[in-house]
Amino acid sequence: MYEYFYGEEAEQFSFYRIPKVFFTDDTFLSLSAEAKILYGILLDRMSLSVKNNWLDDKNRVYIIYTIEEIMRSLNCANQKAMKIISELESFGLVERKRQGLGKPSITYVKNFIQGSKSHFKNNENHYSRDVKIINQEVLKSHTNNTDNSYTDFNNTDNKSFSSFLSERGNENEREIYRSLIKKNIDYDILLERNSCDIEEIDEMVELIVDTVCSNKPYIRVGGDNKPQSVVKSQLLKLNSEHIAFCIDCLKENTTDVKNIRQYLLTTLYNAPVTISNYYGLKVQHDMAYGR
Repeated sequence: MYEYFYGEEAEQFSFYRIPKVFFTDDTFLSLSAEAKILYGILLDRMSLSVKNNWLDDKNRVYIIYTIEEIMRSLNCANQKAMKIISELESFGLVERKRQGLGKPSITYVKNFIQGSKSHFKNNENHYSRDVKIINQEVLKSHTNNTDNSYTDFNNTDNKSFSSFLSERGNENEREIYRSLIKKNIDYDILLERNSCDIEEIDEMVELIVDTVCSNKPYIRVGGDNKPQSVVKSQLLKLNSEHIAFCIDCLKENTTDVKNIRQYLLTTLYNAPVTISNYYGLKVQHDMAYGR
């Protein structure tokens, strides 16, 4: 039996975003619920593509999301998965390109805002069929086993925090939060992939634990006093991608940081809302200089 949400507990979870226009605009009313959900999942995967610099020779972002992954995400058979992705293609919301030679197809997630009814019906030849992939090494390493850990935010198995607490019985509050935080950030996998940054990762974990367990009504973040409940909620949204982002920020910082703890807390707090712009700007910079 699932628990109720209390206070701001619902903010501990992350969600796939499905455009509201899919439910309000006549253009999309005939689009099935499964197709709308799949579009939200594919849209979420775009952030990983931006980070990995998955761009073609026209600077268009693409993703790799196999039929097997669709089957797993929507809990459906192969034929149903093919039908759903084909439905999105017929609406012009995605475009798939076959790579051949055992490589997975790449998928372009189209910008639904810039579409029109005529565009949705007549977009089959909108793009050239010849796609040159810039980063072949990345493509080869991400076949049917595409890693989902960077896009599955705060995986608490859809249980409320109350259930999470009850499962740990005799543990004190600090240990319970430490367990939750490590689960959210895929701690063991994160250490394996960042073996040179174990100390920094552990410091971040302890800082997050200290902050979410604080009894202070306000927490100082970025020069402002923010309600502890707001800071706590934001920190409990962090995942492995956010932690890796913070590590990158630490490595790239060249200024003299007087209060490293405050600097790190601010970086962690802002990570969910700054990470996409950060990697987006890096991609633009690299493209501008031909890297």
